[in-house]
Amino acid sequence: MEVKKDILWRVYLGFLGLGVFGFLILGKAFYTQRFEGSYWKSMGDSLHTKILDLAAERGTIYSEDGSMLSTSLPQFDIYIDFGADGLRAKEGKNFYENVDSLSISLAGLFNNKTAAEYKKELKQAYKDKERYYQLHKKVSFEEYKELRAFPLVRLGRNKSGFIAEVKTKRLNPFGELGFRTIGLYRENSKLVGLERSFDSVLRGTTGKRLVRYVAGGVLMPVEGFEVEPENGDDVYTTIDVNIQDITERALMRTMTTNEALEGTCIVMEVATGKIKAIANLGRTPEGQYFETDNYALRTSEPGSTIKLVTLLAALEDKHVTINDNIAIHGGRWNLNGRTIVDDHHGPEVTNIKTAFIQSSNVAMSKLAYQYYTGKPKEYYKHFTALHLTSKTGVELNEEFSPLIRNPNKVKPKNWHPQTLASWGFGYELMVSPLQMLMVYNAVANNGKMMKPYLLNEIKSYGTIIRKNEPVVLNEAVAGEATIKQLQECLAAVCTDGTARKQFETAPYKAAGKTGTAKVNDGKYKYRDGVYQSAFAGYFPADAPKYSIIVVVKNKPHAANYYGGSVAAPVFREIADHLYKYSIDKQQPLQLPVQDSMLYTFAGLKKEVNSIATQFGFTYADQLAGSWRRSYLKNKTVQSQTVQTSNAVMPDVKGMGLKDALYVLETAGMKVQVTGRGRIVNTSVAAGAPVAKGQEIMLYLN
Repeated sequence: MEVKKDILWRVYLGFLGLGVFGFLILGKAFYTQRFEGSYWKSMGDSLHTKILDLAAERGTIYSEDGSMLSTSLPQFDIYIDFGADGLRAKEGKNFYENVDSLSISLAGLFNNKTAAEYKKELKQAYKDKERYYQLHKKVSFEEYKELRAFPLVRLGRNKSGFIAEVKTKRLNPFGELGFRTIGLYRENSKLVGLERSFDSVLRGTTGKRLVRYVAGGVLMPVEGFEVEPENGDDVYTTIDVNIQDITERALMRTMTTNEALEGTCIVMEVATGKIKAIANLGRTPEGQYFETDNYALRTSEPGSTIKLVTLLAALEDKHVTINDNIAIHGGRWNLNGRTIVDDHHGPEVTNIKTAFIQSSNVAMSKLAYQYYTGKPKEYYKHFTALHLTSKTGVELNEEFSPLIRNPNKVKPKNWHPQTLASWGFGYELMVSPLQMLMVYNAVANNGKMMKPYLLNEIKSYGTIIRKNEPVVLNEAVAGEATIKQLQECLAAVCTDGTARKQFETAPYKAAGKTGTAKVNDGKYKYRDGVYQSAFAGYFPADAPKYSIIVVVKNKPHAANYYGGSVAAPVFREIADHLYKYSIDKQQPLQLPVQDSMLYTFAGLKKEVNSIATQFGFTYADQLAGSWRRSYLKNKTVQSQTVQTSNAVMPDVKGMGLKDALYVLETAGMKVQVTGRGRIVNTSVAAGAPVAKGQEIMLYLN
């Protein structure tokens, strides 16, 4: 019996022990989940790491004169690692001694919280040992410079725990000027314009960074484990910001006055094919105008501006001269049941020059129909020679392909002869404004057709790695006699033809052609009463400098829709400005600013001498001092002494970083650096008084 009791006692004691042990396990589990969950989760997360891409700083897009059209500005996301060894050393001495003054400084800088609120949040984050506390995002460079001097922050990353994540913000300094052509970079958005065309050049090479997960799934960089990205190259365009501004203002004035739907204007340099400006405006549902699309590259039926091509073909093939007569039947011609009409009543017979300057549809359609029926291939070859059957190849990916029916690919029985008549005055074919401008530019350039282009050069840290030169697409689109007759007709349009009223008071001679066409583009049909107004030409007519095309799509049933009264005024306004500020003075609007860094260098006297000797440059230096600023002129090195002093800021522009650091730190200054390459600017101007220990920011190119 005693043995049985002894056994039962042991069993009960075992069950009791198991019960107590199980209860303790459940209690510990509850406590861990309820009170220590975030800590253990962060510990678990810290075991997980990954490699993230580091975006390179995107290159800058410049105008021809060196103005920034699209650039990247640094922004900083600021975090604090409250687990940093230096911050928690000596029971948080650094933190508690500086938290009051730091809170006051942060409140004054960001102005989003009071100093008391900052202090409360910082102390709580310190207590919780947050490893990646987000202090503030999208801090500007100027704010970041101020932040670096704050209490605690100035002690350095290890002692303060402050972490700065550098990001960039893409900015168009000129706002909406040339917006669609330049493009605007946005992450995870479709690129357009030059930002898209040169994306691979601008974006640089992506870097790598090792990060680990901390509490809340936040990724914290692992210091010392990263590969720096390589910044993108810079793109220098042919755009002139002054001409671009003039062009957009002139187009906007006509668009708003006529409540037009969309419009475009292109300015090209005759001799080179450089595009100096492209303006594109579309009307929004709210009635505002914005660069919604690049209409300069979209195709449409050109209307009467194509009559230049019709006349060129007939003249070049020796079918007519501009002094020959042609029957226009009073402005109405019945062609196999189809009636082609002029917009005004005319004589029965007129000469071809008069018919052209009065924009007779009948005359131009008759030229095409009469001389090319049965042999459309001969007519089509002129479109090919004028590069109207293919894209221009301009450095914009949004360019549309032209639509012109190729008679070489159509069986003769399927070729409708009325197609030729339609081509004669600008229908049944689709070309872009840029293509038409290329044709008018060729006539202005005495028959030499230039390829339009937007890219001047690409630079990497100031060094040219690619340079564009003017490209001749066709040395002679027609013979000299043909070109002279075309030039005579285009000039007469502005003195005696459909554009006479716009140019009768101009201080220069202009040449061009008006165009008015019914629109049939999918949304609008011919019956909807939407007209496209155009004017293409060049000036001065006797010595062409610029060629310009203006194309405006008017609202349905607009009261004013003729090319001479809608598009020609835009041409006239632009030409007036360019003549006043450029041609009349025989100088460009703005002399391009040459990058002097390519021709100057600074450093030690002995190193300058070594470089000059190595490259065979003439060099003689009897100046005092160790540091030199040198200029290369006609293969001769000319030097000046760089004065160094502990009291004034030395001129370190042009130096490499190593030399600049030596000069400044020897003088007792503290140096911060941004960028790569050579020094292009400093936060304190050369010659300004400085004190020992003063912080200097160096900007590298």
